[in-house]
Amino acid sequence: MERRTIGAAALAVGAVGLGCMPMSWAYSGSRQRGDESLRAVHRALDLGSTLLDTADMYGPFTNELLVGRVLKERREDAFVSTKVGLLVGEQHVVANGRPGYVKRACDASLRRLQTDYIDLYQLHRADPEVPVEETWGAMAGLVQAGKVRALGLCAVGARSGRRPGAGLHDATVRQLQRVQQVFPVSAVQAELSVWSPDALAALLPWCETRGVGFLAAMPLGNGFLTGTLTPGEGFEPDDVRARHPRFTAEMMAANQPIVAGLRRVAHRHGEDVTPAQVALAWALAQGRHVVAVPGAKQERWVAENAAAAGVRLTAHDLAEVAELPVARGSWD
Repeated sequence: MERRTIGAAALAVGAVGLGCMPMSWAYSGSRQRGDESLRAVHRALDLGSTLLDTADMYGPFTNELLVGRVLKERREDAFVSTKVGLLVGEQHVVANGRPGYVKRACDASLRRLQTDYIDLYQLHRADPEVPVEETWGAMAGLVQAGKVRALGLCAVGARSGRRPGAGLHDATVRQLQRVQQVFPVSAVQAELSVWSPDALAALLPWCETRGVGFLAAMPLGNGFLTGTLTPGEGFEPDDVRARHPRFTAEMMAANQPIVAGLRRVAHRHGEDVTPAQVALAWALAQGRHVVAVPGAKQERWVAENAAAAGVRLTAHDLAEVAELPVARGSWD
């Protein structure tokens, strides 16, 4: 697989990584099977999808434990990205960016992951009660201690930190500007897909001009862009899509022209090319500093996603995708 670099340290990873969250959290709990997920992670590494993206809050904790079972056997084959800064309660999620907590959380992640170091340690969310510079300084100390190789920041949520008239990622850019003064940012992780292209406006250019890697989260639109979901089929109560404004039966039907457009482009590239692969190829085409991180928990989807690294979209393809309808949600 094509390799891409993350940050000034030029950490090399496969152009398509693996988001491990669906294996343990947020998507259809009844379909989460440990052995099947382990096979999927091994398959990803076999195919060159070396970046394994997890977090201590996924599960919580169980996703890191699962990834750790693979790392125990194949640490040298993997680039491990995990996150800190969010705690999961019974009915809520809270931020914790206190320096002492960050250090303890890192040690706990290392134990669960069965490794001596984390390749990329990301701040999941800044704690509003703690200056982000203090949190970032504690994370920088982990680099100096040899427990972490590089630091990253996850984008602020879609409606968090918004000012009237502000762009979607203005709050994230402000955070980046602050922490960059403390220790270099190697990567930024944010949603980027055909139906959520907001990062193209300011966040992606910010990263490109500074040599910062961009991890494209949810590049398949929570599965919608694969074309395998049926409007009205419904989701399990614990599935995040059950409460997502784009996944009501009405909105899924309204957004089908987006999938149809991806399918048209796919057909031009061959009978075996899928809408999902076009969606991933589109994300990769947004810059050499972009690494797509689709979530998957089955070997067949991992293999399909990895093959997307070989799909090269033409200027005509990209123009056609740019003309697709804007995605609609139930608030529209």
